[in-house]
Amino acid sequence: MTVATPVHRLEFGDQASLDGSLAAMARRLRGSEILRIAAEVRAASAGRQICNLTVGDFDPRQFPIPAPLAGLLVKALDAGETNYPPSDGLLALRQAVVEYVSRTEGVSYPLESVMITGGGRPAIYGAFRCLVNPGDTVVYSVPSWNNDHYTGFVGAVPRVIVAGRARGFQPTAQEVEPHLAEAALVCLCSPSNPTGTVLPSAELRAILESVIAENARRAGSGRRPLFVLYDLMYGSLVFDGLAHPHPLAMVPEAAPWLVVVDGISKAFAATGLRVGWVMGAPAVIARLRDFLGHVGAWAPRAEQVATAAFLRDPDGIASFRAGMNAALLARLTALHQGFTALREEGYPVDCVRPEGAMYVSLRLDLAGRKFEGAIIEGNEAIRRLLLERAGVAVVPFQAFGLDEESGWFRLSAGAVSVEDIQHALPRVKTLLEALGS
Repeated sequence: MTVATPVHRLEFGDQASLDGSLAAMARRLRGSEILRIAAEVRAASAGRQICNLTVGDFDPRQFPIPAPLAGLLVKALDAGETNYPPSDGLLALRQAVVEYVSRTEGVSYPLESVMITGGGRPAIYGAFRCLVNPGDTVVYSVPSWNNDHYTGFVGAVPRVIVAGRARGFQPTAQEVEPHLAEAALVCLCSPSNPTGTVLPSAELRAILESVIAENARRAGSGRRPLFVLYDLMYGSLVFDGLAHPHPLAMVPEAAPWLVVVDGISKAFAATGLRVGWVMGAPAVIARLRDFLGHVGAWAPRAEQVATAAFLRDPDGIASFRAGMNAALLARLTALHQGFTALREEGYPVDCVRPEGAMYVSLRLDLAGRKFEGAIIEGNEAIRRLLLERAGVAVVPFQAFGLDEESGWFRLSAGAVSVEDIQHALPRVKTLLEALGS
C-alpha cells in the first residue's frame, strides 16, 4: 500500500524585499533582451504566420548538423562516453583543434594553449573574469553582443565606441587607439554579431600593432599588460571570397596578449551541442582552466569525442561548409535584396550588404511617423509594429548595447527559408504603405 506524501504549499514572502537582499552584482543584472523578445515571438506565433528573424540559432529543419558528426555522436553515446570529461577538454579534441586551426588558419598553437568549453559563452565570461579587475577599463564598440553585460559582471568601466554604418558597424584603429593607455581589455568580433560585417584586415592589423606598442610602453612599469579578446565564432561564415585572416596569421607578435574564442556552434550549425574552445598564451589558459573547472562549464563528453573525430575529416567539413554557406547566403541575399528594392522604391529603409555570420543589418527610419494616427516613438515601437502588423520578428540594436534610437535592427537568417522571406517582404511593404508622414 502506497502512503500519500503530504504536500506543503510554500510561501516565499515579499519578493521585492528578497530581491533587494541579493548581492550587488545580481541586482545590477539585466536579462537578455534577445531571449525576452524570442519568448514574446514564440507566444505571438500561435496560429499566426511569423517570419522569425530574431534568435542567432539554426533551425535543424533548415540547417541540420553534418551527417558524419551526427553519426559520430551516436557512436560515442553507444560506446558509453557519458562521464565527466577532463576540465580542460578531452586530449583528443584539444589535439584535433590544434590541427584544425593550423590547417585552416595557418596558425600553430601548442597543446597547452587550448581549452574546450561548453560553447563560446563560458570562454568569454571566463576571459573577463581572469583578465579584468573591478575598476579596470574595457574597450568595445557597439552594436556588439554582450560586451556591456560582461563588463558589468566584473565591475569594470566601459569605454564604448559607437561604430557607424559607413564602416560596417566595425571599430577603426583610429577610434580604438586613444583608449588603449587606460585599458585592460579590448573586445573584437568578426564577422560581427549583430551586424554580419567583417572587421577589415588593415584595421585589425593596426589595432593589434597598437596593442603591442602599448604593452612595450608598459613593460617594466609594473602595470599589467593590455589583452585582446577576439570572438571568432562566426569565422567560417564569410562570403564572396572576402579576406578574413586569423589575427595571429597577420600579427604573430600579438600572441601573448590575444585570447581567441571559437567552436562548432556556428561553423557546423551545432549550437545545441555546446562545443567551443578558447586559445591563448599557456599561462592565461591555465588560469581559465582553473576558473572554469569550478564553474563546470565543460562540453559534454560524447560531443567532444564526436567533434574530435569530425575535425579530422577535412573533406567532410569542406562538403558540409559549401552547402551550408550557400544556403545561408541565399537567405541573407534574399533579405538584403528585398529591403534594398524597397529602399529603391522610396520607402524609408536601409540595409547593409552581408559579409559574414548569419545576420543582416536593417534600418527602418520610422520614428516620428504615424501609424493609424499614433506617432511611432522609437525602436521598440517599430519592432512591435513589425511583429504585430507584418508578422516579422527582429531584434533592435538596443539589445546590443546601442543607446541611440536610430532604427537599426538585427535580422537572423538561420531559422527561416528563402520562401519564408519572400512571403514576408510583401507584408512589410503593405505596412510601410500604411504609414503617414
